[in-house]
Amino acid sequence: MIKNKEKGFALVLALVLLLAMSLMGGALVVTASSDHRGNNSSDEYQQTFYVAETALLEAQKSLMDKMIGPINVASGTRNYEARSMPINLTDPVEGTREDLNLTPCVKSFKNIDNRAGSTFRIVEYVRDQNFYDIIQPVIEGGVIDNDLASPEEIAQEREKLSTYRYEYLSVLVGMETFTGTGTSVKKTQFNAQKRGAAYRIYGCGIMGSVDNPEILIPLETLVVLSY
Repeated sequence: MIKNKEKGFALVLALVLLLAMSLMGGALVVTASSDHRGNNSSDEYQQTFYVAETALLEAQKSLMDKMIGPINVASGTRNYEARSMPINLTDPVEGTREDLNLTPCVKSFKNIDNRAGSTFRIVEYVRDQNFYDIIQPVIEGGVIDNDLASPEEIAQEREKLSTYRYEYLSVLVGMETFTGTGTSVKKTQFNAQKRGAAYRIYGCGIMGSVDNPEILIPLETLVVLSY
């Protein structure tokens, strides 16, 4: 009687083991897929952060070009006659302030007064810039050995990095006289009175559209330039 009751036990055990292995396999697939998505998301956030840092650097470079004169790309020299002191002149919105046509980047900074009737003014507001335009000379200009990157790989990189945008605005927050110390070619001169201008720079790295970003990382910094 006992032997008769054990008939079919091996089949039931095999089905149970098969079910358990299927569940384990499914769990591994879900885990691997989740890790893959997590890694991709982490890479995208990291890249967007780098783009935000680039925005700050581009804003600093723009201030320097205004203060000491822009560089002539053809000759590699600066046009010192075109220099001017960067001061607050323009409104951060395009058109009238009542439009409040500001991007999510500008709205993410709570210390920017974008209300109608505000006296808040800026030096410069640059928006919706393609990150790939900055590194295009590196990738396509022969800096990278073409033997290491095929045209297809370069096209893929262009398509990927073109999804990242950046924008920035700069504000003059104050000017002050300070004493610069140190020696110079002229032996009798050890220090000098100088004027310094402090600028607050707001920059954003954006993945996707500037009006509806998938990832938005805002950064700000303070720089002091002497003149």
